[in-house]
Amino acid sequence: MKFRRLWAKIWPQKPSAPPVERGIMVFAHTGEVIGAENLLKQAGASVRVMGPPPEIRTGCDLVIEFPLMEELRLRRILAEAALAPLAVAPVSAPLLAPVDLYATTDFGDYLMVRAANMKITIAKAEQRIVNISGGGCPDVPWLAKEMIGKTLSEAPSPRRIGHTLCGYALELAYQELCRQCSR
Repeated sequence: MKFRRLWAKIWPQKPSAPPVERGIMVFAHTGEVIGAENLLKQAGASVRVMGPPPEIRTGCDLVIEFPLMEELRLRRILAEAALAPLAVAPVSAPLLAPVDLYATTDFGDYLMVRAANMKITIAKAEQRIVNISGGGCPDVPWLAKEMIGKTLSEAPSPRRIGHTLCGYALELAYQELCRQCSR
């Protein structure tokens, strides 16, 4: 019996799948990240926008994380649109790991999600938006006016009605909140 347990530790029954190597693309400006994300997602790439690791910040508060095996294909897609990253780095060391943009705070009856510098808060019972804050862009008051008081399913997409980085960040927070509430 001891031998079987020892053998199971050395040779597990189900081999685990190797982890997918990830990389990050660093851009000069946030607008380039947003454009690259749109292009790559339209091409079916599995990408996500993250915060850059502190060691490689360039002034842009966002990077694109992607499967490293797809680097050449993704670079071609971006080159066709004249969008070139400043740098591409494998996420092989803990110091190069991108930072998650989202922070969720549960206040009991209320749930708040922050993405980058924008926050959206809902009353959990009815999923009604009760507050939008953060950012300094001129469209934030407009976004708040259009969304506060509506449920997540009634509210317009911030990306559809917003036109700035704050609108983009609010969209990320809105999508994360929708994802969390659908569990």
